[in-house]
Amino acid sequence: MTYSIRYMIFCLVVPMVALVSNPMPVEAASRDRIEAFLTTTGFDVALESIALASASAPQMLGIDPDGFGADWTRLTEEVFDTEEMHETAVSILEQTLRDEALNHAVEFYASDLGQRLVEAENASHMVEDDDAKQLEGQEIISDLVRSGSDRVEGLKRMNRAIDSSDTSLRALQEIQLRFLLAASASGVIDLQFSGDELREVLRRNEAQMRQSIQLSALAGAAYTYQDFSDTDIDAYADALEQPLMQEVYELLNAIQYEIMAMRFEVLAARMAELRPAQDI
Repeated sequence: MTYSIRYMIFCLVVPMVALVSNPMPVEAASRDRIEAFLTTTGFDVALESIALASASAPQMLGIDPDGFGADWTRLTEEVFDTEEMHETAVSILEQTLRDEALNHAVEFYASDLGQRLVEAENASHMVEDDDAKQLEGQEIISDLVRSGSDRVEGLKRMNRAIDSSDTSLRALQEIQLRFLLAASASGVIDLQFSGDELREVLRRNEAQMRQSIQLSALAGAAYTYQDFSDTDIDAYADALEQPLMQEVYELLNAIQYEIMAMRFEVLAARMAELRPAQDI
């Protein structure tokens, strides 16, 4: 799965309460098939990489991360427990993922192209130096633009298919909001804004944030798929634009963002163990 996890740390696309409380859809996938689906599509690795997003948490709060030392590593390993995040995703998918949609996604990702894509995406997800990855991706884009390549449009088309309803912007806003409010409630920071005021600040910055997300996603895609041909990129975009694949991505994005939001709320509360309150 193609995700810019580290950047999209800061909203729940689809309310997970509604997802979980709805009756199980007709022909919902079994647990064993969901586990196979996660491995085949690479979403299991995408979930594991959520933990890398914790690196930016202290900066969001205006706190020097170097002051935490080994305690920070211990805390993030506890909060971003990969087995717990995996279990949450499987439990939700058991109730929401239709067999028809699962079969469609697995058929593509089990193909030769699909498995090559998953291998590249898995490797990209687990790159810890996101700044270096972004820089290399930006350089690739610059070279493509200078050469007049059509590949940039192919990458943009692919990214639009992955995030067809502007969900990453809402995700970014909501996760940031929930994290800051949880940090304030736990005494980690002294937040000078109410929840409504903070929402307004985020709303005013939407245009800039949207552009930043798009540029980050484009650079990330350029880096991740640099060894793929233009034909491969176009074929991937074709696959992502199919209605059943759109259904799968909408659900997986919702799950991913909600897990991130929940984990960051827990992290905010637990950070009180490490650092006295600071103003923000």
